[in-house]
Amino acid sequence: MASVSRTARRRERIMAVVNRDPMEAPHKSRTDALIAGGAGALSAALALLTDPARSPDALGWVLLVASAVPIVWRRRNPLLALLAMIPLLAAYHGLDNAHSAPMPQTWIALYTVAATGRPLRTVLTGIGVLAVMVTVVLTINTHQGLQLLRISGWIVAVLFCGVDMRVYRQYVASVLDRAERAERTREEEARRRVAEERLRIARDLHDLLAHSITLIGVQTSVASHILTVDPDRLDRAAIAASLEDIAGTCREARAELRTTLEVLRDGRPDSRDPHDAEGPLPDLAALPGLVRAAEAAGARVDLAVRAPAGRLAPATGAAAYRIVQESLTNAVRHGGTGVQVRVAVAPDGGSALRVTVTDDGTGPPKDGSAPGFGIVGMRERARSTGGTLDAGPRPGGGFRVSALLPFQEEVGATP
Repeated sequence: MASVSRTARRRERIMAVVNRDPMEAPHKSRTDALIAGGAGALSAALALLTDPARSPDALGWVLLVASAVPIVWRRRNPLLALLAMIPLLAAYHGLDNAHSAPMPQTWIALYTVAATGRPLRTVLTGIGVLAVMVTVVLTINTHQGLQLLRISGWIVAVLFCGVDMRVYRQYVASVLDRAERAERTREEEARRRVAEERLRIARDLHDLLAHSITLIGVQTSVASHILTVDPDRLDRAAIAASLEDIAGTCREARAELRTTLEVLRDGRPDSRDPHDAEGPLPDLAALPGLVRAAEAAGARVDLAVRAPAGRLAPATGAAAYRIVQESLTNAVRHGGTGVQVRVAVAPDGGSALRVTVTDDGTGPPKDGSAPGFGIVGMRERARSTGGTLDAGPRPGGGFRVSALLPFQEEVGATP
């Protein structure tokens, strides 16, 4: 098992070296210096072994060794390194030394140009190098020139190898870039979902707390009024009913708060069945409970609900519920005891749900104080379903909230 893991790691390191851009490799100068030394040593061995009759003289050895030196800078400027080698090699071949000896550094320089440059530059460079070498050798020795022309196929092969490696590395880089973009997209999508979920929870908590606290405040005021208006004729039944309403409101708020906190603890907004009427997403079936709570606070509410055929999408039902909840809360808060509220929910045109809440109260106070987040939250809820919401004073007095929520019946729903 250990040997298999070592082999896998070794294979990964080799593939990393192959796939890496040569211009971005670490220790480039040191590596290229070692490559230049190896190329010079191999050239010297070829000069001694391949053609003893043309073994270089002192000047030939200097030119042969010097032609390997530009390899040290092959990655800094590949084309300039190759151009520096050409006059040295031309002089070396012009002295009729062993013509196959300088091939190692020539191949390395040509491969570097092909692997780092564009194909057109590679083709022109290869043609230029071959033309110079063959022309020089033909002027000295026709037979050797033809022999050099025959082995020039290796030079062409090296050029094609460099071009192919460049294309392969570009392909690997594009794959990695697409993978990184996909990962960034997934992270951005996850962050967007987290932000949307935080906004949804913030809206839910605002609607829950504002509704519950407003009702508790109104019910407490009723109990206080009963106690202070005529203490000698204490209406114990009315006080008990008011306190029971307060307790019921607290229980409902606690239950709904618990479901919201369970979503936060689980970290899975969809951990519950969205069709569960008692889950985190309330729907139109829960509207009578809102009406009873508002009536317990002293409001008079007329509810008319006509649900569309089929099962409404949970998000649309929840948006309608929260809009009605916030509208009733504002009506009780600003209209006081005895406010008349009419709630109408019905399909509009067969593809949207119209939610209308009107009251005869005074509406939000115009005392210059900073507005709350109720209407803003309702607009965000309507916008989350692709709908719109209008809210403002009525011409004849009171306040009106009207929302148009596009809906799409769930697949497989039965009427």
